[in-house]
Amino acid sequence: MQLREIAPEVYARDVLPLTAPLWAGRRSFDVYVEQTLETARSGYGRRHYRTIGLFDGATLLASFKRYERSVRDGEQQLHAIGFGAVYTPAEFRGRGYASVMLAAELDRARKAGYALAYLFSDIRPQFYTPFGFVELPSRDLTLRAGSLPAQRVRPAALAPGDWNGVRRCFTSCERARSYGFERSQSVWGWITMRIKHGSEHAAGHEFNLVVRRGRGVRAYVLGARVPGRDAYVVDEYGHAGEDSAALIPALLRAAAGDLRRIVGWLPPAGSRDLLPKGTTRKRKRSILMMVPLRSDGRRLVDRAVAERSGDFCWATEHI
Repeated sequence: MQLREIAPEVYARDVLPLTAPLWAGRRSFDVYVEQTLETARSGYGRRHYRTIGLFDGATLLASFKRYERSVRDGEQQLHAIGFGAVYTPAEFRGRGYASVMLAAELDRARKAGYALAYLFSDIRPQFYTPFGFVELPSRDLTLRAGSLPAQRVRPAALAPGDWNGVRRCFTSCERARSYGFERSQSVWGWITMRIKHGSEHAAGHEFNLVVRRGRGVRAYVLGARVPGRDAYVVDEYGHAGEDSAALIPALLRAAAGDLRRIVGWLPPAGSRDLLPKGTTRKRKRSILMMVPLRSDGRRLVDRAVAERSGDFCWATEHI
């Protein structure tokens, strides 16, 4: 058995028909395939994304998506790999092939000098603990929209020309954090593409707002309105500086409109402080797990596990 890269077109032909019932969501199969291939062909995909399989000769036993990201820890930059869409065809389950595949990839990453690996587990997080993965705080926040101030703001729908301003707001907020995922230009391209796809929300519709100042962006919120849940689901928000931070609660209330609740992942430290207390509970899906592969990765993971004031990342980082 050996690990081999699977070409995007081959992955689309051989694997996506099997995984569509799990991960296509409300997308048609054709759209699911089209968007997966678009990811592989994007600037980020060509540099930092691969589809990998465990093969016995020509037989594919298991597969996963491999993502490369950088993580900032203070002034230090750590290289990480992310696992997504870990899958074993039904006829090969129960034989340990996924375990062999994960262990082999972690060994390759250690030898290549990566500091840590991460994934988001939807079911059975305990499956990953034998490989050294540990759960990080992964929590959901629920607020009454009416608990947010009805400050007058002039929100506008996020336009393509706003993304540079959104990026500057994100960078401004991240400076206040001691660690987090870094976003290069190619990562931003990947994130904006996924928002355009709308693949992260199983219901509702994308609803992203900004507050502009001249040609710049003072604050933004990314998320989706889900009338069936009577909620606005927040994926991320940011502001240009302390003078703009107070816009976030009012912008969220504007995004909620006539919906009664605002829900989403607990924002990272610092950004969490902009909102009222609300109700917090452990997330049942998309539980963030990490495994350190070097001593510097171990130090970061230990600190992140101990963090109680916010989650490690925004929902926009989900893979």
